[in-house]
Amino acid sequence: MKKLLLSNILFFCFGFITAQHLKLNDEAPEIHLKTFQGDDFMLSSQKGKVILLDFWATWCAPCVEEQPFLKEIYTENEKAVKAGKFEIVGVSLDKSKENWKKIMDREGIIWSQISDLQFWKSPVAKIYGIEELPYNLVLDKSGKIIAINIHGEELKTFIANTLKKELE
Repeated sequence: MKKLLLSNILFFCFGFITAQHLKLNDEAPEIHLKTFQGDDFMLSSQKGKVILLDFWATWCAPCVEEQPFLKEIYTENEKAVKAGKFEIVGVSLDKSKENWKKIMDREGIIWSQISDLQFWKSPVAKIYGIEELPYNLVLDKSGKIIAINIHGEELKTFIANTLKKELE
């Protein structure tokens, strides 16, 4: 009975947390996941950089179609990457590490990739309120959300303008 009561309390609390939607100027919640290589990754370790958090999965066709465009953004901003001012962090909502690797290799994804391979059951997806993919956030160097779910040329221009201010 105590376990049932405790699980109901946790479910209620977790449900309350997921009911909160992130908005501009919110601090991005901490993410602690494993990289594809199995190393620990903490989002807070990236402070000081503009971060493009890209939530995606290999089973999401629009997500995979967007990867070459993200590669373009990453390549065009290589100077900022090397200066430690910019990073793309791919948060995979996959279940299969094999599929994840296959698409990373095929698309030439060279930026940070993290996942817990829990699909939609990932606590990170719940905390960030992810309801559809692809989904992204841009964080400023302090970890605050400065853009939510922008794509295509709008994303490219936003990143370029943000980094221009950072590198001045």
